[in-house]
Amino acid sequence: MVRSEIEGDVDDETVGVRAKLMFELHTAANMINVVILEEGNEDELAAMEKAKMVVNVYGPVAAVCPQRVMACLLEKGVDFKVIHVDLDAFEQKQPEFLARQPFGQVPVIEDGDFRLFESRAIIRYIASKYADGGPNLLGNTHEERALVDQWLEVEAHNFNDMVFTSALQLLILPRLGKHGDLTLVHSCEQKLETVFDVYEERLSKSNYLAGDSFTLADLSHLPAIQVMVDRLGMGHLVKGRKNVHAWWEDISSRPSWKTVIKLIG
Repeated sequence: MVRSEIEGDVDDETVGVRAKLMFELHTAANMINVVILEEGNEDELAAMEKAKMVVNVYGPVAAVCPQRVMACLLEKGVDFKVIHVDLDAFEQKQPEFLARQPFGQVPVIEDGDFRLFESRAIIRYIASKYADGGPNLLGNTHEERALVDQWLEVEAHNFNDMVFTSALQLLILPRLGKHGDLTLVHSCEQKLETVFDVYEERLSKSNYLAGDSFTLADLSHLPAIQVMVDRLGMGHLVKGRKNVHAWWEDISSRPSWKTVIKLIG
């Protein structure tokens, strides 16, 4: 399925984490506890919250947008629990979930009494609220922060839309017994060629998109590029460009992203 992997609206067959899973990530700075639970286990959730306040993340671990949020939480060393939402069963369209997210999409987070949806808004919030933990993902100066926002906009509108459209045609529609539009996929691939040419030029001047430090601008690309490489047969767009390939090898090797991959299973 692809909507789950790109936008979080249809679950993937590989979503198999329905039971509880405790995963402990040891980093140089601290230990992060990641808990995955099935939605509806209020007693266990309440007991955990009494023991320690953690961020609730609603959505399946196989969905791209929750992955973006999980990677950010791991980077910042924030304990969180993933509350599985069964997209195949349309739990995201049920009244209980719509009370959290009126558009019926994942992810949603709850940080204490504060609730937020839209993954890029969430990662900005996490990086700002938990600024003292982990690396600075927002930039140090006004100029650096502006560049982070600029490349996040590029990722959302110039890059992600093309990946999602390709995934829809190549993965989702065939799964529904329909034929994907290969001409449209080819058009998206050509547009992605242009996007990655821009990235190649940018990355010839800096190690990361917004400068010489890893930021949200880089982190936000991780889930969709993984789909491109693993499932869409478009890895050549990355591997065929020296600077883009080096950047991808760097950011995809970060402990946070390796942990997300392990959680996906």
